[in-house]
Amino acid sequence: MNNTFQINSIGSVRVVGKVYSIQVNKKFLPALTNIEGFSHLQVVWWAHLTDSPKERENFVLGKLFQRGPDRMGVFATRAPFRPNPILISTIKVQEIDFDKGIIYTPFIDAEDKTPILDIKPYFAMERVKNCRVPAWCAHWPQWFEDAMTFNWSAEIVNRELSN
Repeated sequence: MNNTFQINSIGSVRVVGKVYSIQVNKKFLPALTNIEGFSHLQVVWWAHLTDSPKERENFVLGKLFQRGPDRMGVFATRAPFRPNPILISTIKVQEIDFDKGIIYTPFIDAEDKTPILDIKPYFAMERVKNCRVPAWCAHWPQWFEDAMTFNWSAEIVNRELSN
């Protein structure tokens, strides 16, 4: 079965210097109603810079991490090269300008002008108490806050994510 779907952007990532934000399109401003009580949000975005027919067919990637296996299936990674380049980031909310539809955050791992597909509140219950991961990534931070200061550049081997 070959299904196709239409997905529309609801906004975009903005990166100006070291200021990160989500700009929500005017049409969707009412969707921000009562979001201010959440300290964190999940942002679903389209990896538009890696969206090509070739990259959508790249199902096995080369060595990505120092302690990782030599090859990994794309579903075992969070790499942007995917059959459907949909990614999810958890962000901390610094401030929300409801009039302009801007959500300010200290950081999001997306580029300027990245299309935003959806925004969802982050609930503490979304953490799994007893989560099992492979040994090669067991030393990674367990908490969002710790991930911000973790030396990720020392972990990454293959920045091009090729075979």
